[in-house]
Amino acid sequence: MAVAIRLSRQGTKKRPFYRVVVTDSRSPRGGKFLENIGTFDPAKEIKDASLKIDHERLTYWRSTGATPSPTLIKLLKEQGKFEASTAAATK
Repeated sequence: MAVAIRLSRQGTKKRPFYRVVVTDSRSPRGGKFLENIGTFDPAKEIKDASLKIDHERLTYWRSTGATPSPTLIKLLKEQGKFEASTAAATK
């Protein structure tokens, strides 16, 4: 089973809200997930407050072989919370 860390869309029409979830890569975007490890609210003005993630759980899932989505990598890099050692592992 290939495990992915990606965003799952929640919220209403034109008011998106995302959960950062660990899921099987074959499941649909809003489908079943293994664990919810954070949230992302693009409507917030402050970029640092828009992404909240449990870094211990992110590190654990990365160590087990889960791969983050390109969008999640971009969000983590914007906050400066994506380590260079994990960036090399995703390429």
